[in-house]
Amino acid sequence: MKEHRALAYLVAVGGMLSIAAGAICARIAQGEGVESLAVAAWRLTFAALAVAPAALLFDRASLRAMTLRQLGLALLAGAFLALHFALWIRSLALTSVASSTVLVTTNPIWIALVGFLFLRERFNRTLLSGMALALAGSLAIFWSDRHTGGADSLWGNFLALAGAWCFSAYLLVGHRLRARLTLPAYVFSVYTSAAALLMLACLLSGTPLSGWSSAGWQALLLLALLPQVVGHTAYNWSLRHVSAAFVAIVTLGEPVGSSLLAWLVFGERLGGLQALGFVLLLLGIGLAALGENQRTAARALAAQQG
Repeated sequence: MKEHRALAYLVAVGGMLSIAAGAICARIAQGEGVESLAVAAWRLTFAALAVAPAALLFDRASLRAMTLRQLGLALLAGAFLALHFALWIRSLALTSVASSTVLVTTNPIWIALVGFLFLRERFNRTLLSGMALALAGSLAIFWSDRHTGGADSLWGNFLALAGAWCFSAYLLVGHRLRARLTLPAYVFSVYTSAAALLMLACLLSGTPLSGWSSAGWQALLLLALLPQVVGHTAYNWSLRHVSAAFVAIVTLGEPVGSSLLAWLVFGERLGGLQALGFVLLLLGIGLAALGENQRTAARALAAQQG
């Protein structure tokens, strides 16, 4: 049992590092002349192809049993996922890896805000503290990049935030769909719809989908396999042996890992105010996730007592 738990810790950390490498792979692909929209399209296409055997060979019955409503939800979730990657990968071409990756991971803040505005859920002190820190950190990053990176960095930061909004919507829609659908069927249907929408967007916009060096194709393939297949699979496996809270904390290392890799590969360094915003935002996201877990546990306890 202890051996499984120790292995799960290592697997979870390995999953975090795999996902952290995604921003680097996307940057390398962009450096090889692959436009951002094509990067997003091929990431989801390769990911859909990677999970296709599990769904088509071992879970075909679940795919056949999908209702029209489930198909519609899969298309909607795929649309939000496609927008998430399109916006976030574009932001990587405009702002620093550190700013982009930490801003795009703010989805716990936005999911909590949706619950407050539309579901009349109350904020606890932990969640409020997290949101305040995240806001302060975001403002610090925006202010720092305004002076060091100019208009492009500000626009890139906004696109990363918009990517977080889209990912939050994807999680909310996907949660409803996943409740009655097996994992292979869910992942395959959502990835396939997202890939199809992104490929269509490339065709309609005239974005090239080929003609790059082998290094560009290798970066695209790694972008799909490392963060999408290896990273998320590692998280899902480790959840069987360690707590969800531990995995949630580990995910906060993704922007840190991406920033360290960006420093090693591209020579990107954090400025003083940017580093402060980076730390504040990570602390805010962590507190918000903790507050959301506390609120979920309180609701579950109330339901049992009722």
